[in-house]
Parts: sequence; C-alpha cells; structure tokens
Amino acid sequence: MLLLKNCFYVASFDEDKIYSSVDILIDRNRISKIGKDLLPTPDEVKSIDCSRCIIIPGLINTHHHFYQTLTRNIKEVQNAKLFDWLVYLYEIWKNIDEEAVYFSSLLAIGELLKTGCTLTTDHHYLYPHTFKDDLMGIQFNAAEKLGIRFSPSRGSMSLSKKNGGLPPDSVVQDENEILNDSQRVIEKYHDPSEDSMRKIVLAPCSPFSVTKDNLKETAELARIFNVRLHTHLAETKDETEYCISNYGKSPLALMEEVKFLGEDVFFAHGIHFNDDELKLLKESNTSIAHCPTSNMRLGSGIARIREMYDLGINVGIGVDGSASNDSSDMLGELRNALLLQRIKYGSCGLNAKEAFILGIENGARILNFKKLGKIKEGWLADIAVFNLNKLEYTGSLSDPLAALLFSGITHQTEYTIVNGKVVVEKGKLTGEDENLIITRGNELAKRLLTR
Repeated sequence: MLLLKNCFYVASFDEDKIYSSVDILIDRNRISKIGKDLLPTPDEVKSIDCSRCIIIPGLINTHHHFYQTLTRNIKEVQNAKLFDWLVYLYEIWKNIDEEAVYFSSLLAIGELLKTGCTLTTDHHYLYPHTFKDDLMGIQFNAAEKLGIRFSPSRGSMSLSKKNGGLPPDSVVQDENEILNDSQRVIEKYHDPSEDSMRKIVLAPCSPFSVTKDNLKETAELARIFNVRLHTHLAETKDETEYCISNYGKSPLALMEEVKFLGEDVFFAHGIHFNDDELKLLKESNTSIAHCPTSNMRLGSGIARIREMYDLGINVGIGVDGSASNDSSDMLGELRNALLLQRIKYGSCGLNAKEAFILGIENGARILNFKKLGKIKEGWLADIAVFNLNKLEYTGSLSDPLAALLFSGITHQTEYTIVNGKVVVEKGKLTGEDENLIITRGNELAKRLLTR
C-alpha cells in the first residue's frame, strides 16, 4: 500500500471536487480511499508527506516520436518547415539501430514521467531494413523498465522517394509486410483490459507517406481487432496541396473516403480544417491530438482548439517528436496549449482548467482508458505530485492548479505514480540510472550524426 499523507491540494477532476488536507490511500494499483487521517491497518505501508504538494491525475500524452530525442536541436533544421525538415532528417534517421530505439525510448519516457505524464503513446513509423529485432518489443521493454503506462502506435510508411514520398527506400516497407506485422504486434502485445499497461494503436504515418489502399486496409484491420487508429493530418498547407494534387480532395476528405474517421480515430495536429471539416470531426466523433510546441517550432500554424472544444470535439495534448519540439515536457505542453490559443482568440482562448482537461481526461478517451483521468476511489492510481513549496510558486497559491501552468520554471514532479507504483521519487527516476541514459544517449546521438 501507498499513503499520500495530508495532501495540501487535490484537483480530482471528478465533478469539480477539490480536496485539501486529505490522505489518499493506494492499494495495489487503485485509489482505495480518500479522506482525513486515514489509518490503514497493514504495517507495510509507504507514507509520503504531501502537505506542501498539489495532487493531480497523471497527464496523458497522445502524440510523440521517441526516436527523435537523439536528433533534437540540429542546427541545419532549426529554421526549416516540415517537408524540408523531414527530408534532411530522414538521412540521419535511416541509421537508427536497436540500441538507439531502446535508449531514445528511455530518454523520452523519462522526461515525460518527470513532467507528470503517466500514460503515453508513441508513433514509430521508421523501419530501417537493417533492423532485425522486434522494434515494438524493444519499446515495451523500455516502458516496463521505467514503469510508464504505454499505448504505442505501430506506424508505417510505404511511399519512398522513388514513388513520390519523402523518405529513402531503406526505411519503408511494402504493404503486406506492414499489415502482417501490425496484426502480429496486436496479437502479441495488446491488452484491452481496464487496467492495461499495454495497448496497441495502428498508425500509417501520413497521407503523403502511405497509399490510399494502406490507409483503408489498416483501418479495416484495426476494427477487426478493436484497436485505435492514428495518423498525422492537416498539419501543413503543403500536405493539403499534396492531397489535392494526388487525390483531388483535402486530407480529411481522403480520410472520409477510406473510412478513417470515427470514435476510434485520432489525428495529430489538425491545424488546417475549415468550418465544414470541423463539423465532420464532431459528427464522426473523431479526436485530435494537439501539439502546440511543435506547431510553433515548425511554423505550421495555430489549430482551432477553442472552436473544437466548444463544438464538443475531443482534443488531447501531444508533445510530438523531440526533433520538432526539442523536449518531452508534458506539463510545459499544457502551458503552451493555453498560451497559443490566447494568441489566436484573446485572453479567453483557453483557461487553465480547460488545458488540464485536454491533457488528462480527453487523452484518456483518445487512448481508450476508461478508469484514468480522475482522483477517485476505485480508479487507477496514476498520479502526479508537484511540490508547491518552491521559490517559483511563491505568491501563486490562491489557485494552486492554475499555478502549475502560469507559474513555475522546471515543470518537474516531486513524485510520479503509475499503476500504484512510485516511478519518480523526489524528482528522480526509480527504474533506471539517469546518468546512464544521459551518457549513452549523447553517445548514440553523436554516432548517428557522424554516420
């Protein structure tokens, strides 16, 4: 058992309930009891003093590319737009090997855990022909090592330079290979249970990196096995022009044609939708993974999140790849989501509570976890604990929840708890030596660049 003792402030996200000076008892992987002065009977109870801490449900990341942590902040593409950025980096990424996948996963997951994220996806669509091991198995090993709840996408690319795509031939796969391996990873790793630590998503990379048949057949396969679907969509004007030129229709109209819409679908970015397309997203119950930092970093545009939210479109938050964001700061992503909407819509573009709803309960809906997103008895114990007794929060405690977004300088948790287990303790990962990840990560990054 685990006891969070005398919690200063608990934002439960359970019907707006706010608790103060309460205890939270965690029994195995569930929140067992919330109340004052709880005295559990077993002797083997770990108690954590939370008298200076705010407690929130764990944040949920709905879009990422772990492997890109090894190629962030590369000078040559610091000022490039998406297509140019991709063409340059594919020549580096084509040399990624098994060790690079493992340590880049540890690095991305570590950053996420330390900034309050307890559930993440990852969109890995790059399969070098030299790669021999089970790529998704390597990622699951890293996730298990650090203790995060993990719902990765089995991504895919089937169009290389020779047939109109952007990547080199050496990292794409033929469509039979993609579909066969997609079925394999579902059968091997997907756990649909309520407290699952492993779920699979199927995710063709984008409309300009796979064929229309691949989109359609992947959607059919996902629905046979009842798993989620994901892809990049409407991220740039270049993508829209590509789809109109090659298919005679917009990216979203293409998705409608291949039946890649619905409650089981979420699109990354969704910047360039018109009014009719927003209505279609709403009517089809399709979700959006909003990636504000990446959108600013690449100059792609500002998504219409305020309007989506008001229409009832489900919008989650994603940090996106660490080569277009240059960090995996989950709490920082919520802050940027809030501020970016105010650039477009004014001071009421998005408020702090709405930003947290995007980053918590909406993410749980996107990834299909029905007992995540609330501090509530009987719900899964995925919790982020932030220490407010710091210089940077001084003077901000009239609204402790909003203080996490409007104030602060580090965005790091004091404790992160996943499935009832402490995976960040006093600001440090418990599952792996951070110095090992740093040292080997830098060595692998250097090796990729020199290749």
